Amino acid sequence: MPEARPEVESLQAYSAPLEGRRGMLRLDFNENTVGPSPQVVEAIRAIPSDHYAIYPEYDGLREAVVRALRAEAPQGQLSADAVPGAAAGLQPDQIGLFNGVDAAIHALFHAYGAPGDRLLTTAPTFGYYTPCARMQGMTIEAIPYRLPDFVFPLEEIRSALLGPAGAGLPSATWTPPRILLLCNPNNPTGTRLAPERILELAAAAPHTLVVVDELYEAFTGDSVLPPLLVAGGAADPFAALPNLLVLRSLAKTAGLAGLRIGFAIGSSAVVDRIGRVTGPYDINSFAVTAAHAALADQAYVDGYVAEVLRARDWLLGQLRAADVRHHADGGNYLLIWPQAGAVAVEGRLREAGILVRSMAGKPLIDGSLRVSLGTREQMRQFWEAYAGIEGLADPAA
Repeated sequence: MPEARPEVESLQAYSAPLEGRRGMLRLDFNENTVGPSPQVVEAIRAIPSDHYAIYPEYDGLREAVVRALRAEAPQGQLSADAVPGAAAGLQPDQIGLFNGVDAAIHALFHAYGAPGDRLLTTAPTFGYYTPCARMQGMTIEAIPYRLPDFVFPLEEIRSALLGPAGAGLPSATWTPPRILLLCNPNNPTGTRLAPERILELAAAAPHTLVVVDELYEAFTGDSVLPPLLVAGGAADPFAALPNLLVLRSLAKTAGLAGLRIGFAIGSSAVVDRIGRVTGPYDINSFAVTAAHAALADQAYVDGYVAEVLRARDWLLGQLRAADVRHHADGGNYLLIWPQAGAVAVEGRLREAGILVRSMAGKPLIDGSLRVSLGTREQMRQFWEAYAGIEGLADPAA
């Protein structure tokens, strides 16, 4: 058999247990737990059968994303001469369309990573970053969060990003990281970094592609985009930061994880380069139709997010009352350390029809379970089962 590239032969692929999940309470992959807007379902059902035979068309989708992003910026602070229908100066060619954010991550490494280049990120974080870097032959510098509360290691990241120049020292041989990749809020710790700090890092490191994975920002409002749009007014919001790229998805809030649709938002030049390494029809027609409908029903997304946050508050009250070790910050998930062991409790919960994700063996969070947040009814179902397994008093409280 022909051998693949050395980077691929030695690569351990990212994998997740995706089989046998239907019909169970899905609290393992941070998905929307109730499904998409009825408008999405109606739009997909209305697709004529002969359209199945046509290659997908993307006209209007980038513009729809632009309009949705404009709605996020504080309207009173947008420049009066902002282009109508645009997010301040944001333009459609600054929106990249991808077959899920996973595909965007793969593409940005393919476009910008090369053997010997350095990826700077945090640990623990989303596991797909590592194989994407390694398949390009990159080295990885993953700086751990600060215990006990998983605080973002800002000074350590800044030092690694800026090198000797950041300390005012000369260096003829040091080269900056090729990519800085920050998941904000971070999966799985929920750690949040203020958007202003991220923008400062990007401004200080113009030769590094600074990528912000914002899949969970809707649950905490930590996006770098609103301040960028306000600052840009009617001008190009990425003019001062052409090295900044933001990743978004409709999987976690709008319930389109099964259809795979993600976006990369940045300077037109960066979006163009990333698009060059993807196929012309990577996103299917059903995903396009669903995305249009989901973006048009922001009220549904807002309602779901609000319900998740109410459920989060309720579950945190139960955990505190039962003195269960846990950690919650950003995102639609939290960490719990069960007394009976993460692997054992994960198995018992599966037997009860509830899926969670064991973090056993992961740095800093070994022994914990990552539990996605759904509705209050779903979290009551989870708590009753979990409390019963752990032998906590009054499991139905």
